[in-house]
Amino acid sequence: MEHRPAFQEMLSDMRAGKINYIVAYKLDRVTRSVRDLEVLISDLEKHNCYLVCDRDDVNTSTANGRFFVRMLTVLSQLEIEIVSERTKFGLTGVIKPGHIPNRCPLGYKREGKK
Repeated sequence: MEHRPAFQEMLSDMRAGKINYIVAYKLDRVTRSVRDLEVLISDLEKHNCYLVCDRDDVNTSTANGRFFVRMLTVLSQLEIEIVSERTKFGLTGVIKPGHIPNRCPLGYKREGKK
């Protein structure tokens, strides 16, 4: 979350008591990291602020809502990790026979598809 300046500005507004609710379209637009979510939820609780996500029916003002948010985030993180594994596996399979899917690395040249 530290590489998102507007998000950090929103958090500082929350800490200053300027906002009570953070409203997002979907939970994965807020974060897909379980660790970041735990930090966010504890910060929200500390400052009496709540997260509401329209499309996921998420509301952290209740214990059930906080539980549901955590489960959705775990599933989002799993999805990201699976996609990453599949991408790495696919690239390895393509590169082994000599096909470079993008630009050649520095020091190499392309001959046809190799």
